[in-house]
Amino acid sequence: MFLKHAFKRFKTDSSYFASFRKHTPDLLNHWFKWLSPGLFVKRWLLISAGGVLLTSLGLAILLKLTPIYYLLGLIANILEKLAQILPNYISGPLVILFGLFLIFWGQGRTMTSITEVLLPESDEELVDVLLNYRRLNKGPKIVVVGGGTGLSTLLRGIKVYSANITAVVTVADDGGSSGRLRREIGVLPPGDIRNCIAALADEEKLLTELFQYRFQAGDGLTGHSFGNLFLTAMSDITGDLEQAIAASSKVLAVRGRVLPATLSDVKLWAEFTDGRRAEGESNIPKMGGTIAKVGCIPANPPALPAAIKAINEADYIIIGPGSLYTSIIPNLLVPEIREAIARSQAPRIYICNIMTQPGETEGYTVSDHIRAIDYICGGKLFDAVVVHKRSPSPQTLKRYAQDNSHPVYLDREQVGKLQRRVVIANVMEEDPETGYVRHNHHKLAQILLRWYHKQ
Repeated sequence: MFLKHAFKRFKTDSSYFASFRKHTPDLLNHWFKWLSPGLFVKRWLLISAGGVLLTSLGLAILLKLTPIYYLLGLIANILEKLAQILPNYISGPLVILFGLFLIFWGQGRTMTSITEVLLPESDEELVDVLLNYRRLNKGPKIVVVGGGTGLSTLLRGIKVYSANITAVVTVADDGGSSGRLRREIGVLPPGDIRNCIAALADEEKLLTELFQYRFQAGDGLTGHSFGNLFLTAMSDITGDLEQAIAASSKVLAVRGRVLPATLSDVKLWAEFTDGRRAEGESNIPKMGGTIAKVGCIPANPPALPAAIKAINEADYIIIGPGSLYTSIIPNLLVPEIREAIARSQAPRIYICNIMTQPGETEGYTVSDHIRAIDYICGGKLFDAVVVHKRSPSPQTLKRYAQDNSHPVYLDREQVGKLQRRVVIANVMEEDPETGYVRHNHHKLAQILLRWYHKQ
């Protein structure tokens, strides 16, 4: 009865299993990993053991029980003598355990041999790779909408919880290396997509350094990042940016997918309350003032079908973080994307920026951010908003104040009138070298997944 109860707990309660493993010696701990639920190994062990028994039986039949008959007789005599020394309720389990030991030992050595070939330079064992692979592939289907450094920061965090991630990225960037490639070659800007691919790659640190590397010399190369040139070359080889991203993701072992919001060559424009107008994503923040209206040329660009499919199938939709008018809203200017998000039944959450942004959101509160998104979408697009709890350090506040940037104030009453739930959490980190604040990807991902599971 005790064994039956323990077996049920073992099958249904992974935390019970993890606790049991924690207190076992390292060798047993290694073996018990192979018994983890959902690993799809136990069935093959049982099939292997059954194959051994059937092969022995078939061989005995083929040889008309000779000489195997004598071997079986010898084994029977040994077992009979053993039963006389030890009771059957002791000798039987001992023989079973010894047989299981041989099976697991043989299979374990087989897996070790395979690991040495497939993962020659990795310290991670094959069983850990399999466990992690199964866990991530069972994760929720998450769609993240945004752009800029905020999106890549978030992806670094949530890729730990699921491999079913789709990042829908704006292609309105027209500054820096991306802008030069866009003007000179006519490709869609690869900058934000490059950052997302690097963030989702397994070898993130090395790949990020490689993709972010900027050439310091060379005629025409100065200022360009390697990642942008790589994606531009892949676009030319494969025919378009979507295929280039897919091919690059396979080469770089990316966990999840990165999709442009549209394949149209869009240009952002903004009108300010004083009547001025700016065109180009990089020019909008330079104008200063309060933005009254924002749009793109051409108006109503068609969405990438794969992006719409991902939104329709999503278990969870996350908007942001990122610059409100130049990273978040450009995706929502694609009608099919905002309509797909609006009709989704999945939990939807918006990550509000920690600080206001000069030239875009000066003086904005949390409710102002929400109203700007609602205005573009013509209605309620998400259910809740993540707001950082604590204020940055006095030194950081002073540094930001010089640029007329301040913490985004949570006007809870106004947010409540907009029928949004508020998720308050400490998700900020300060860079001591630059003095900038950023979302901490580990803390942010934990809060987002915790909220999702509550829903």
